[in-house]
Amino acid sequence: MERAVSACDRCGLCRTRMHPAFGEGDRHAAILLVGEGPGREEDLQGRPFVGPAGQLLDRMLAAVDLRREQVYITNIVKCRPPNNRNPEDAEAHACLPFLRRQFLLIQPKIIVCLGAVAARHLCDPSVRITRDRGKWWVKNGVRILPTYHPAALLRDEQKKRDAWLDFQSLREVYQQLT
Repeated sequence: MERAVSACDRCGLCRTRMHPAFGEGDRHAAILLVGEGPGREEDLQGRPFVGPAGQLLDRMLAAVDLRREQVYITNIVKCRPPNNRNPEDAEAHACLPFLRRQFLLIQPKIIVCLGAVAARHLCDPSVRITRDRGKWWVKNGVRILPTYHPAALLRDEQKKRDAWLDFQSLREVYQQLT
């Protein structure tokens, strides 16, 4: 499937990408983290969440006794949108079949939506991250937690407390399920 993503030309993002960031981590993880799309560092390395936001995500996981190797991390779109803009709906819809395949292969018990883009595509189009973060959803037996994207926390440190509460809730639910 990673080769299919590398050869994908379903949307215009393929014309400006360096390397698609398919996803990485434990392919049998109970927790799947989904962001919006690769940034500059991710585009250069072909790996999700390796820039400053990824480093913060690693620290957030460690704070709740999880390691990157224990979870699976991916994005709604696999190619970097120009200027780190949010993926357009058409781009997301073009990439969603790859994400659905990842879900089927990994079969997570928990999905963490990192930011509004992921939450709108995985929970409901009406989700507003400031209003709905921290509220658990259940779809097809999978628990879904919307929270702030780590990049948003780097821009606004006031949101870190809420994100910390969300990750504590993640730890509690994870411990209940395992």
